[in-house]
Amino acid sequence: MNEAFEEFRAAAYAVWQRRWLALGLAWAVCILGWLVVAMIPNSYESEARIYVQLDDLLSKQIGIAGGGEADLARVRQTLSSSVNLEKVVRSTKLGEGVASKREMESAIGSLTKNVTVKSQENNLFELSAKVGHSDLSDSENAALAQDVVQKLIDIFREENVAGSRGDVAETVVFLDQQLEARKRDLEAAEQRRLAFEAEHPELIGGSDAVSARLQANRSELRGIDADLAAAQSALAAIKGQLAGTPRMLSTPGQAGGARGALAQAQAQLAAAEARGLTDSHPDIVALKRQVSLLQKQASGESPDTGATPNPAYSSMVSIQAEREANVQSLMARKAALQTDLSALTSNQASEPAAAAEANRISRDYDVLRKKYDDLLQDREDMKLRGDVESERSSFRFEVIDPPTTPRTPAAPNRPLLLIGVLLAGIGAGIGGAFVISQLRPTFATTAKLERSLGLPVIGSISTSLTDIARELQRKRLRAFSAGCAALGGLAVILLTVEFIQRGMVA
Repeated sequence: MNEAFEEFRAAAYAVWQRRWLALGLAWAVCILGWLVVAMIPNSYESEARIYVQLDDLLSKQIGIAGGGEADLARVRQTLSSSVNLEKVVRSTKLGEGVASKREMESAIGSLTKNVTVKSQENNLFELSAKVGHSDLSDSENAALAQDVVQKLIDIFREENVAGSRGDVAETVVFLDQQLEARKRDLEAAEQRRLAFEAEHPELIGGSDAVSARLQANRSELRGIDADLAAAQSALAAIKGQLAGTPRMLSTPGQAGGARGALAQAQAQLAAAEARGLTDSHPDIVALKRQVSLLQKQASGESPDTGATPNPAYSSMVSIQAEREANVQSLMARKAALQTDLSALTSNQASEPAAAAEANRISRDYDVLRKKYDDLLQDREDMKLRGDVESERSSFRFEVIDPPTTPRTPAAPNRPLLLIGVLLAGIGAGIGGAFVISQLRPTFATTAKLERSLGLPVIGSISTSLTDIARELQRKRLRAFSAGCAALGGLAVILLTVEFIQRGMVA
């Protein structure tokens, strides 16, 4: 600890011995640094807050609302786009002296770095511009910063309110042109399709349609087979019932009973045959003999004597006729379907090129028709949007906080820089004096001399000054103090001038 203290004392003594060198270095560094700080132009920043509403209730009601986040991103990009910045440069003092394209690009690039657009909330934006030109005064820089922000707001409002309607009108014209071209293509495709279908009526709709027709015919044929089997079964049942039903009804005890007996015998014979009995069966042989005898007896009787028509028999005859007609109809429909299936199958197998051509024509027509319908819908939506834009714009633009007039420079922080230069100068002076002392070392204390030589030091001789020397030393000390005070006073004067200049910005 004592050694460190001794080292510090030695360093302080060495610097103090070269205090005039330290003061000179401090003055040189401060003067140079303050000149550099004075040459840095002040930059003034103007800020404004704007509110942008891209859609209103009517737009959302009719389904033409904007894209939300995409529209907000577009607003941020549009506010600080190169096109808008070029207009700002041309309409403000920034464009003075800009004669070539390269100079314009340089001015736009510099302005791009100094223009900032921040999104505070969903539709609230903060726009700021920083301007600092060395050839302009502080008041002119402050007014120019405010003018840049105001021009950006004006240009953005004009382009989005008036330009939006123009974009809609141009889009409608473009869609009309596209619709006319698609209409001609669609009509030509329709003529090709009609001509092909007239030549190949069996391939109407293409091979897909033919396959669908084949599938439908097969499904219908299966249904007809099921219906025909049911109809034939019903017809056989009614025939069996009809065979067992007498045509005439005879009254017991009256003449002419042979016909009634004949009818009963015939019914029994039909029922036996329906059970599957063959002609050689004894029952069948007996019934046939009985029927032939009754037929001889009934032939001698009068047809109207002793018998009345059976109404059940007449009803069954009608049902039988109806079911026979149903069976015939189903068989005819089945034959027609089989013929159609055979024709479709043979055409599909014999003309693959025609089927492929039918597919291509049908596909082209469907694509063109869908595209035409989509363009037509888009055109109607855009027309509706144009009507809404004309009557009530969906774009709402409000300036919440107008561009501010900056009173103090945003950069650089000159007071801090002035103080920093002063501290740097003092540090440079002390450091320079210490480095010189290390190049030409001396022994400030007897202890340091003893440690350096490794020999005991018997004693030391103190300095003895005369009155004249003391007076000279005091004068030099006062001069050194005056130099230090002058350096600090100059720093205070510079700070005062800086704050006065800030207050003079109108």
